[in-house]
Amino acid sequence: MPAGKDDIDTQEQEDSSTVLGKRAHEQEAGPAADGNDSDSGDDIGPMPASAAAEETHAKKRRKPLPHEQLFISRLPSAEMYEKSYMHRDALSFVAVTKTDFIITTSVDGFLKFWKKTESGIEFVKQYRSHLALISGIGVSDDGLLLATISLDKTLKVYDVINFDMINVIKLDFVPSTVCWVHRRGEAQAKAAVADADSSAIHVFDGRGDGKPLFTITKLHNGAVTSMAFNDKYNCVVSADETGALEYWVPDEEHDLPKTVAFEYKSETDLYEFKKCRSTATSIAFSQDFEKFVTMSTKDRQVRVWKTRTGKMIRKYDESLDVINEMQQTGQKLYKLDDMEFGRRLAGERVLTKSSQPNCMNAVFDESGHFLIYPTIFGIKIVNMHSNKVVRLIGKSEPQRFMNVALYQGAPKKKSNMTMAMVASDNAVIKESEMRDPTLFCTAHTRNRFYMFTEREPDTGPSHKTDRDVFNEKPSREEQTIATAEHTKSNLGTTAILRTTMGDIQIKLFSELVPKTVENFVTHSRNGYYDNVIFHRVIKSFMLQTGDPLGDGTGGTSIWNNEFEDEFHHDLKHDRAYTVSMANAGPNTNGSQFFITTVPTPWLDNKHTVFGRAVTGMDVIHNIENLKTDKADKPYEEVKIMNIEIR
Repeated sequence: MPAGKDDIDTQEQEDSSTVLGKRAHEQEAGPAADGNDSDSGDDIGPMPASAAAEETHAKKRRKPLPHEQLFISRLPSAEMYEKSYMHRDALSFVAVTKTDFIITTSVDGFLKFWKKTESGIEFVKQYRSHLALISGIGVSDDGLLLATISLDKTLKVYDVINFDMINVIKLDFVPSTVCWVHRRGEAQAKAAVADADSSAIHVFDGRGDGKPLFTITKLHNGAVTSMAFNDKYNCVVSADETGALEYWVPDEEHDLPKTVAFEYKSETDLYEFKKCRSTATSIAFSQDFEKFVTMSTKDRQVRVWKTRTGKMIRKYDESLDVINEMQQTGQKLYKLDDMEFGRRLAGERVLTKSSQPNCMNAVFDESGHFLIYPTIFGIKIVNMHSNKVVRLIGKSEPQRFMNVALYQGAPKKKSNMTMAMVASDNAVIKESEMRDPTLFCTAHTRNRFYMFTEREPDTGPSHKTDRDVFNEKPSREEQTIATAEHTKSNLGTTAILRTTMGDIQIKLFSELVPKTVENFVTHSRNGYYDNVIFHRVIKSFMLQTGDPLGDGTGGTSIWNNEFEDEFHHDLKHDRAYTVSMANAGPNTNGSQFFITTVPTPWLDNKHTVFGRAVTGMDVIHNIENLKTDKADKPYEEVKIMNIEIR
């Protein structure tokens, strides 16, 4: 039975601030501090009314983020995804390179290269990269190299620009995560690969013979779950399953880098995961490398850190307890229909038990001021300066988004621009500098990836075609669903019987009994039931109609002969207001149908159920209570004036 924008306005932002989680202090070491006390006035807990009033007067007003609207204008703004493309199986990872390539992988080992175009993407090449699940991918900071690892114990290296595989390294261990750890311009491309069954990290030459350059065994006490390389500080940040978070220089000594502002971990917040008995499942740096963000799927916390100090500066709680609280308080930004919220909550519990949560991540925008990560409500874009949600995209979509990657470049921009070209008023040059911000996302158990842009699906060029592109041959299950949806859309889902005593709305089950619904809908649209009476009414049983002769002996199908029954195990006469076909025995359906007023289980597998009344129950009971003659025909004539199909 059916159950009962873009930029969030200022009031919604105020409402949303409490759901992002408590803010952590920005603690910085002595002279390394930024030189302002903007965070010193933040609330750290509840206070009595009088103290709160004093705090309000004493608190310094936080200055708005300079150029905030410019940064926001370079982020996707559409509430719904514009396009989606397919893999053969569920997608695991999506990545965007600085060379304008998009890379997608699926759990069946397939890898696809896509190229960003002016207002979309185009397919480039596909590889059967691995024979087992792809457990991790890594793109070098310059966007030139791609590494993939798999449970089949192989590391494969690709030249992104030429979209070509250039090396295959066979491993003697099952890898858990991979990361490029060389600086820009270095001759040797070093790839760090972690062992899923030990604390070891093996570093390979991506173009070499497959022998490790060196192996790190004493840095971690558990299997490494995620790694990320910082080109500016020449260090790697890695996390393991015990909750340890480590900084190290990518060489054989793997010492603490001298570029950071701390000497001991006790000066930092790097013990945060151990305290919370959690672990970081993804790590990503901002483009200026001054911040990094971790996603923990165990406790559903998103944490933001200062790279130089190792201090945690933001912490956003997306746990199920907080989600339930947000739903119950009914905040405008997050409030969902109760049935939809229940569906998403059930899906979240299924997600927790699967292996796919480890694919969830968070990313920064190009400015480093905005954080983007998927939640049960959609994809949040958070202004970390004001600590507000500025956009919530994909809220109306049914998918649970998982892995995200942001593109903010200008696809047609030339790499070499002279000062004269920049200063000119040339329309062609200006067009080449136009940006097309796009957020690429995977979703739980879906074999598609989704593109959120500045264009809604019904306004951009994509509105001329289906936004879900079938670039792969659909599976048998998808073909069945697509056929059912097509039939459903053609036949309609609802019928409104307009009678002389009022309207009765009926939900139709076209996907389960398509032939019966087709017969009913076609007759309704052709006016076959217009002015037909309810010729048989039995109290505490049913109302029967659909006979143009008005005596129960007439009526035929749209095919001018009787048609077969359609019984379905999900459609029973187990409740009142069931709409079913009248017949004279097996496979003798014509045009007559009836509406029950009580459960009638003895009619199961004898009469085809094709609908249920969802409104107008009072009209049904008013007809039911009419006085009838010995043939059960009402003395007061009640007619169907017409039937509207929606």
